[in-house]
Amino acid sequence: MSLAKEAQQVADEFEYSTEDVNKGVKEFIKQMDEGLQKSGTMMSQIPTYVTAVPNGTEKGLYLAVDLGGTNFRVCSIQLHGNTTFSLTQSKVAIPKELMVAKTAKELFSFLAKQIETFLKTHHSDHFQAHIERRKTMSASAGYREENLFQLGFTFSFPVHQIGINKGTLIRWTKGFDIDDAVGKDVCELLQHEINALHLPVKVAALVNDTVGTLMARSYASPGKIGTLLGAIFGTGTNGAYVEKLDKVTKMSSMGGTDYDKTTGEMIINTEWGSFDNAMSVLPDTPYDRALDKESVNPGIQMFEKRVSGMFLGEILRRAILHLTQDEKIQLFRDENSSSNDVHSTTTIAEDSALYTQWGIDTSFLSIVREDQSAGLRITRHLLEKDLGISAASSEDAEAVKVLVTAIGKRSARLSAVALGAVVISTGKLEGNDDLVDIGVDGSLVEYYPGFEVYIREAFREIPEIGQKGEQRIRIGIAKDGSGVGAALIALVAAGMEDRALMDD
Repeated sequence: MSLAKEAQQVADEFEYSTEDVNKGVKEFIKQMDEGLQKSGTMMSQIPTYVTAVPNGTEKGLYLAVDLGGTNFRVCSIQLHGNTTFSLTQSKVAIPKELMVAKTAKELFSFLAKQIETFLKTHHSDHFQAHIERRKTMSASAGYREENLFQLGFTFSFPVHQIGINKGTLIRWTKGFDIDDAVGKDVCELLQHEINALHLPVKVAALVNDTVGTLMARSYASPGKIGTLLGAIFGTGTNGAYVEKLDKVTKMSSMGGTDYDKTTGEMIINTEWGSFDNAMSVLPDTPYDRALDKESVNPGIQMFEKRVSGMFLGEILRRAILHLTQDEKIQLFRDENSSSNDVHSTTTIAEDSALYTQWGIDTSFLSIVREDQSAGLRITRHLLEKDLGISAASSEDAEAVKVLVTAIGKRSARLSAVALGAVVISTGKLEGNDDLVDIGVDGSLVEYYPGFEVYIREAFREIPEIGQKGEQRIRIGIAKDGSGVGAALIALVAAGMEDRALMDD
């Protein structure tokens, strides 16, 4: 069998049919409903205590921090009140050892120090004024509320949220594993370390990055219809959407009552990365199973492991490795230099990233998918630069591209299952001709060529959406969602607190 056919045979294992998409949508809606009724379900469907989306007129200066993956971002956001904002930020990589630290304090004190550095660098006047003011106050008085920076804390891990700035960590994902933090209030952990440094900062809101994406999209794109759904397709994947409050029947048993009920709505953080952990409808290949078995959380986040950027490179690595380990398959093999169009023989370095878990970054997929160069020259250069595979032939590059396309397409079609299920379950396409607005963020949806095209193709295959419905769904990139969105929720939280004080 030719190399092209062998590669196509592996690619076919990633086929996700129209029937699969529709089975997935039905099961997704079922698991959404279960999560709204009770706790402890596969999809957590976490109430966020945020009960409205912005309309673009909000103003003020707010801080936001974002712990969403391997980086920690600190920013200040000036909302101008006309759907625009100005953002100042700094970003630092989380040291690997802190991702698996023995105590929560090690990680959170590092985060607080980054906030201190940011304030001294970008808001030194404001910061120094606070320091001077503190010297004139009694130690017990601390700062007055109006002198504090209100901070939105974007924390993109599963939490049990019981208030707008209260939430206990359920479990870590994305390579973090600090047992000491599980079950603790992450806002309290951060506030404690902020206080230890005497910083004029109040952790006002706990924000999931997906909720932030929804808020940021709604601020920048208000229109007649508020944004329905915010979704992340990047290192991880998740979605947050506006749900009718009377459908969130588990609220009565959750204890948190401090929220505005007048809107009749609440933003729900789905935590859809764990959709169908039981594997009743999700696709499965030997490469998925091997990845899961050797991951830090086997059997968990099964949807995310097939969709998000953190995992697609690893799925590709395992698929390529499978082909190279079969001596009958000619991937990266030449009988002699005459059978290779670069007149050499292909070699794989002994220390190639192909042999290392997580050795292929998802950016590799985006570059290969986009490559239209003669003989896939860019892909061949990338194989040498990133994987130590020298003198790869054009047939080798074509085989890799076939796999990349199949893995990316399956990810996008699975993404359509999640997005489509939310649109259908909220009834937004029924009884009107309004647009349904979705805000998205993340490297996959932004940089993987054709990702949205594949999503829309799958939408048209879902009878409840179809061609007409697909045309009414507007998908827009929500830039700086975790920063601007967090600032907007800090603003909402400060407003809630002001109203509560007035009521008292």
